[in-house]
Amino acid sequence: MAASTKFYITISLFSLLFLAIYLFPWNKTHNLLIVSNLLSTSTTKFLQHEAKPNIKKKLAIEEQLAKARGKIHKAIVEKRFASNQKNGSFIPIGTMYKNSFAFVQSHTEMMQTFKIWTYKEGDIPLMHNGPMKSIYSAEGHFIEEMERNGNPLAAKHPDEAHAFFIPISVAKIVHYLFTPAEAYGFLERMQTIFEDYIDIISQRYPYWNRSNGADHFFVSCHDWGPIVSRNNPKLFENLIRVLCNANTSEGFIPMRDVSMTEINGPYNSIPNVSGGQSPHNRSILAFFAGGNHGVVRNKLFQHWGSNEDNDIQVYTYLQENQNYTELLSGSKYCLCPSGYEVASARITEAIYVGCIPVIIKNQYVLPYSDVLDWSQFSVQVPVTKIPDLKRILEDIPFSKYLEMQKRVLEVQKHFTVHIPAENFDVFHMILHSVWLRRINIRLLKF
Repeated sequence: MAASTKFYITISLFSLLFLAIYLFPWNKTHNLLIVSNLLSTSTTKFLQHEAKPNIKKKLAIEEQLAKARGKIHKAIVEKRFASNQKNGSFIPIGTMYKNSFAFVQSHTEMMQTFKIWTYKEGDIPLMHNGPMKSIYSAEGHFIEEMERNGNPLAAKHPDEAHAFFIPISVAKIVHYLFTPAEAYGFLERMQTIFEDYIDIISQRYPYWNRSNGADHFFVSCHDWGPIVSRNNPKLFENLIRVLCNANTSEGFIPMRDVSMTEINGPYNSIPNVSGGQSPHNRSILAFFAGGNHGVVRNKLFQHWGSNEDNDIQVYTYLQENQNYTELLSGSKYCLCPSGYEVASARITEAIYVGCIPVIIKNQYVLPYSDVLDWSQFSVQVPVTKIPDLKRILEDIPFSKYLEMQKRVLEVQKHFTVHIPAENFDVFHMILHSVWLRRINIRLLKF
């Protein structure tokens, strides 16, 4: 593997002045698209590389990204966007977004510019394949869409790519290779699979070495996804990890990594999205059903698991005459506590039926929070406040509840699975988060 590249961080006084003038509040709550320093060239990473061929193509790639950055800047400054969306198509505008102008323009630039090369090395079932059903389905759907013929974001040649996708499925590795009898040392073997893959692509191609992996990414919804990079932090220090288990206490770095949605895919179709019952007909204040595991859920069941209070309904298992989706749909608020890990499909299940998510987690980075203002369509309750849950929810005025519930319906698009993918759906939200991190990196020849 080529020698690791060096980071040179330069401070641009012009960029700081730009940020001070234009990016601070014109609307104090929703003015700024927080995109891991997307708009700040003051901390842009200049990554040295050693490969000599295709200098013109590299320069062309950087010029394309610079042009996109400029258009996003302009959208924020002028408070308008130049979108190529057709009349009648979805346009994300509202208080659910930290900056609608920047988001729409950034998404437009991504669809027009961004090209991703998916490495061809490796074989099914561990690579180029992922679970399409159950709680890891977002991982499989993403891999499937990246490999789909006709994907407009797929690069035809790696020299034209702005980013590189490593198509390894952690969920498939665990499914096919993990056995209780051989549990000892399994995580190290899983890490070795990733390291060997990177060793192969870095020897065959110049792309990993020229950025030290900073324009490369992989996607994992398995709880063990973050572990693959733990054993060799130097090798993976720049790799963009797209994870459902986005826990900062376990090494998730919001400036580099991407938090993605966990989706519980049904076994016979893609997840169904509806408006659920009218907000005026939802008789249950708050609802949860699921296993009592993990510290957060233990505390939730300790205080609310007796079902003595009909307003806060907390179950481990439902009875035969109870329907999970109907109970979600009939609830104003749906409780989304951590289990063993912070990742959970409860948030998307709530959004799919128009139920306001109540997020009860520690050190969790919410998905797509670069652009989404979660405070506008969810309630975040500290774990320490679980005993006060009913009071917290009842203190929310009904008028505010109606506004938040309406916003839940408006953001459903961003959590919806489409085959093939559609603009602003969950696939593009994941990829947009990668795009934001990529346009803040420049590959230069010194």
